[in-house]
Amino acid sequence: MSKLFFMAVATLMLATTTQAQLLKNIENAVSGKGSPGTAGLSNDDVIAGLKEALNTGAHNATGAAAKVDGYLKNPDIFIVFPPDAQKIKKELIRLGFKNKVDQFETSMNRAAEEAAKSAAPVFLGAVKNMTLTDGMQILKGADTAATHYLRQNTTGTLTGQYTPIVKNALDKVNATAYWTELVTLYNKIPLVKKENPDLASYVTSKALNGLFFLVGKEETKIRKDPAARVSDILKKVFGGK
Repeated sequence: MSKLFFMAVATLMLATTTQAQLLKNIENAVSGKGSPGTAGLSNDDVIAGLKEALNTGAHNATGAAAKVDGYLKNPDIFIVFPPDAQKIKKELIRLGFKNKVDQFETSMNRAAEEAAKSAAPVFLGAVKNMTLTDGMQILKGADTAATHYLRQNTTGTLTGQYTPIVKNALDKVNATAYWTELVTLYNKIPLVKKENPDLASYVTSKALNGLFFLVGKEETKIRKDPAARVSDILKKVFGGK
């Protein structure tokens, strides 16, 4: 009986020790005191790793968005007819102008793809300001915590810088001309309320939402897929996650 008692006590002590060590490992991972993948993880490592993760994610995201059909053939970020102007779309299709509506939607997505080619420096420049507190919260956060931080802290600045890029892209792919034609056709319909939503503002917002979505996917990949950690600092910071 005493032998069984001592075996039970030993098993309980082992389980308690294992649990305590697990908690210690988690604490060490956050403080940078040990454990594979996080050993020697300094404050500078945290910030450098997170910035590189965002830079890598932004680079890959803008590359995916800027390619032909990057927006147009991606249902997750495809830019649809402006919601505020759905009645324009519905009425023009009813009147037989579906081809013109389709041309316009295609041109909006082409504009977003064109703008993405110039967006990388704007996007990457927003990664520079990050405090240690921000970094530790991001490291311990959800799979898209860094992307959320980037969205919260840069959307206003990015919108201001991105808008002229989008406006130029809209002109380049004739989206502005298509839009003007559609609005003109609609406004000629008797008794309708005249409409002309801000096209550049709408496409800018949707284009940035698409980029943030793609950056979030890249961040999740870096956190979960070792093959996506393409540098030593990414392996060091995210290797223990």
